[in-house]
Amino acid sequence: MKMTFRWFGEHDDAVPLRYIAQIPNISGVVTSLLDIPAGDVWSIARIRHMRDTVRSAGLTCEVIESVNVHESIKLGAPERDEKIENYIKTLRNLHEFGIKAVCYNFMPVLDWVRSHLYFDLPDGSKTMMFSRDFIENTTPELLAARYAEDSGGVALPGWEPERLLYITDTIARYADMTDAQYVANAEYFLDAVIPYAERYDIKMAIHPDDPPTKIFGLPRLVNDADSIARFLALHDSPYNGLTLCTGSLGANPQNDVAAIAARFTDRIHFAHIRNLQFVSDTDFYESSHQSGSLNIYGIVRALADNGFDGYVRPDHGRMIWGEADGMAVSPMSRTAARPGYGLYDRALGAAYLNGLWDAVTRGRVVN
Repeated sequence: MKMTFRWFGEHDDAVPLRYIAQIPNISGVVTSLLDIPAGDVWSIARIRHMRDTVRSAGLTCEVIESVNVHESIKLGAPERDEKIENYIKTLRNLHEFGIKAVCYNFMPVLDWVRSHLYFDLPDGSKTMMFSRDFIENTTPELLAARYAEDSGGVALPGWEPERLLYITDTIARYADMTDAQYVANAEYFLDAVIPYAERYDIKMAIHPDDPPTKIFGLPRLVNDADSIARFLALHDSPYNGLTLCTGSLGANPQNDVAAIAARFTDRIHFAHIRNLQFVSDTDFYESSHQSGSLNIYGIVRALADNGFDGYVRPDHGRMIWGEADGMAVSPMSRTAARPGYGLYDRALGAAYLNGLWDAVTRGRVVN
């Protein structure tokens, strides 16, 4: 297991690299170039600067999250071939700088959905929450406005202003798309890209739908064991793999995430590990890594017992110790802490996951 930490870049993250480097057993960061629009090529110069910035802190840069898939590819629109070609060029450029894995998603229009970015917990911490009733009684436009207000101007991946300008029209383009058509569009993308991923030795790791249920009538692709198996079979290559996101898959209480981890270990190239607490069959909030409704120990053990050797990062954490109260993590930072991505609770999560992994692999856990 290679423990990593999500970092949004020198201009988009309140957490300095030097703080991340102090977390025990963190080998590197998972980062991206958020300002490059989906469908554009990532240049050699930008990738080099990103890599060198991370290395200057004594960390590695081997996982990218995300190289976004252009909407035309998901829609099967005529311009998709041009955008796929640009995607392949980006993979080639990433290969030049030692990138080993790319986490991406194939979710239409919206990468993730929550009803609350800062839900108050009894202990005074704040966290992200999902309320099905709230989502069913709002619109994408109202939700985007809510995010913009609640996030304090921090850019949220998947909810970029340029994307939201056309959100109503984009959603409307999916109105007549069948599930079979959407799967076919994904297969078209995989058949074009995976041979180049093999050539460039970059493992492609799709992120599950977040949450794993239909939102605003949009199609879903990867949300349970059966759909994961279907997706991996679309292009049967070890380079066509999965990001095991325990919070996304675990948001459906019918999903046995530990069993999914055990079944697909050889195709899991990256893992986002977080916990959540159900408040009903459909509603949940994101809890600390150690307390919640998911069996994190069982998930970690399933990965270890089946020979997992990929990348892991602690996923969303609560906002604790003042991070949600306008206090930047670093006095030198002008960027507010990002919802779900404060330093402190994720660092605690990394310590917990490291402890579980150490105990499981050394046989010290008592059942």
